[in-house]
Amino acid sequence: MTATTIRHVSVLGCGLIGTSIALALRKAGVHVRLSDRDADSVAKAVRMEAGVALTSDDPPADVVVIATPPSTVVGVLRDAQARGLGTVYTDVASTKAGILADAESAGCDFTSYVPGHPMAGRELSGPGAAQADLFADRRWVLCPHPATPPGRVMLVAELAALCGARHTLVQPDVHDRAVAMVSHAPHLVSAAVAARFAGADETTLSLVGRGLQDVTRVASGAPGLWSDILRQNADSVAAVLDAVIRDLSAAAAALRSPGHGVSDVLADLLIRGNRGRALILHTDQSSAPAQADAATHDAQLAA
Repeated sequence: MTATTIRHVSVLGCGLIGTSIALALRKAGVHVRLSDRDADSVAKAVRMEAGVALTSDDPPADVVVIATPPSTVVGVLRDAQARGLGTVYTDVASTKAGILADAESAGCDFTSYVPGHPMAGRELSGPGAAQADLFADRRWVLCPHPATPPGRVMLVAELAALCGARHTLVQPDVHDRAVAMVSHAPHLVSAAVAARFAGADETTLSLVGRGLQDVTRVASGAPGLWSDILRQNADSVAAVLDAVIRDLSAAAAALRSPGHGVSDVLADLLIRGNRGRALILHTDQSSAPAQADAATHDAQLAA
């Protein structure tokens, strides 16, 4: 990787993603300043050597990373720009179109703002769950506004590369439809399956195996944060859920109706499931090459 032009980064939000970004940047030799409305989160991230606490006397950062819940991004961005906290600003929210529309209405400066979304995460939350290698060989989506100069887009692409990720450019609405498919709707489906066990008896729980654990793993995510994410991408998520419901409703109806049709309906769903799973595995393997230079790779878009 070529020498970085990024020397100072301020991370606003010391949760899992923000602290993981800070740890990755520190590993790359970048000076990181940290801020969060929760002083304990900042203190914990500092103890993890993710950076130092941001103060009012600090000079502007090369890049300011806004790592706060989606519904707060625009307010934090507007305030940070008004205070002149940095040269370029980006966020890590897993929805984009609504945030861009709200930022435009709020009068945010798009010449210095590059919306982003690193496609990585964990079912755990908080700074204690952060990992410096969380973004290694992962996609980092950028959804720049037409008013943003290319050089500033590339600066955020460089930040992604420093974190080990490969940036890709995607239109905001395309991004939101895609993440509804690959992340948001699957989270709700996982939660719906896990919810069946909220009052399960001991016998049932004693038979739980790896398959069920795999299906329900992401259901451990923080409910408050996920409610915020899902509300921000409501239409796209609802469309995916409608399609899943149609498949499951057809399967349930077939199971309740005796006759040869049941085999056809179930076989169709299971075959399509096999096909989709194969494509998911193929994409996952082929999109994580042993080495990739994120600073020169442009193409696609996380949580």
